[in-house]
Amino acid sequence: MSRIGKLPIAIPAGVKVSLLGSLVTVEGPKGKLSRDHLGHVGLDLTEGEIKVRALDSSGQAGAYHGLYRTLINNMVVGVSQGFSKVLVISGVGYRAEVKDGLLLLNLGYSMTVEYAIEKDLAISTEGPNKIIISGADKEKVGQASSEIRSIRPPEPYKGKGIRYETETIVHKVGKSGVK
Repeated sequence: MSRIGKLPIAIPAGVKVSLLGSLVTVEGPKGKLSRDHLGHVGLDLTEGEIKVRALDSSGQAGAYHGLYRTLINNMVVGVSQGFSKVLVISGVGYRAEVKDGLLLLNLGYSMTVEYAIEKDLAISTEGPNKIIISGADKEKVGQASSEIRSIRPPEPYKGKGIRYETETIVHKVGKSGVK
């Protein structure tokens, strides 16, 4: 039995969970998320909580037990509180702005890079050097932040580029200038 999978998922007030066959739908103030689950796990919906159980004792069922518990918990947290990631831009002349559903990035390239914002994500800028990505789906928030970071990843000599707010860049010494 999975240590993570056996924990019940508490359903906060204002969140509705429905099970229809293998489809789990979670609806709350921040949006509505749906996910299909495989036949290795079963879901029990009681008053105020969801329990995920493995249907057999195989290793595959044990792995899916913890996985689906975490995925459903992320859905519940996403529609009630939401998820967000913060990206920091560092470099002379590097900046970002949001305009007409596009994230416009000036990152030292000859052209401005345009990133289309998905309809279920909210991207805002806090000054020219901070990008905040938020939404109900943890996977989409993480994917969007990863795609934006990959446009200009931080380089190890001066640290210029886009990095996560919690990320630390280990700087290299570079050439010493000794002949």
